Amino acid sequence: MARRFIDLSVALEAGIASDPAFMLPKIDYHRHKDTASQMVGFFPGLSESELPGEEGWAMETMVVSTHNGTHMDAPYHYHSTMSGGQRAITIDEVPLEWCFNPGVKLDFRHFEDGYVVQVADIKAELDRIDYALKPLDIVLVNTAADGHYGADDFVSKGCGIGREATLFLLDLGVRVTGTDGWSWDAPFVHTAKTYAETKDASLIWEGHRAGMHQGYSHIEKLANLSELPSYGFMISAFPFKIKNASAGFTRVVAILEE
Repeated sequence: MARRFIDLSVALEAGIASDPAFMLPKIDYHRHKDTASQMVGFFPGLSESELPGEEGWAMETMVVSTHNGTHMDAPYHYHSTMSGGQRAITIDEVPLEWCFNPGVKLDFRHFEDGYVVQVADIKAELDRIDYALKPLDIVLVNTAADGHYGADDFVSKGCGIGREATLFLLDLGVRVTGTDGWSWDAPFVHTAKTYAETKDASLIWEGHRAGMHQGYSHIEKLANLSELPSYGFMISAFPFKIKNASAGFTRVVAILEE
């Protein structure tokens, strides 16, 4: 049986509209010719002319947020407590057993930007694909943000998952979810309009705040979800281990046996 891998991650890239302006990443690329002097500095008497092509090494320095690129949020990102008052775990404490499990894709591309997904929507999609969720399944949501990463409208694209819909997944034992949008919740520009009309602060970040009831992690800025079947694949999503951090960069890969 052949094994096929589908990369569900975007590249960390500067100079594109991947995030609000205040958190855009900055990457400085140091080329081989630029670093020859660094290399010879380790070896007294060595000259740059003795290096192959007079080249040193390539390296990069970055100023980034842990929420740039494809990343996994830890429960600590959502609130200081989780699961009814326990200390919220940070990304270096996320259980590894959460991060490699069967994947399930919910296709919500038909929902308009800013729509807040409800329990009935999830049940209807599970009925459509004829799938019953199991504990630790990794649930991925394909939204209208699909293919818009880096475009000027990316941060405002896609639907979000509401509090009750998120709790529905968590109560079934799901501990990792994911979206191709900028946020698990509806884009802020849409939520801001609803808040202006209702003055109901509980609607702000409601899907994230569900972690206060039950700790969970979600992945944001996924890619290529449209290439996946509804189920029948494994997801590998181990976050970079950053001490006491709210999130970690994650190379998310779908693995299909064919």
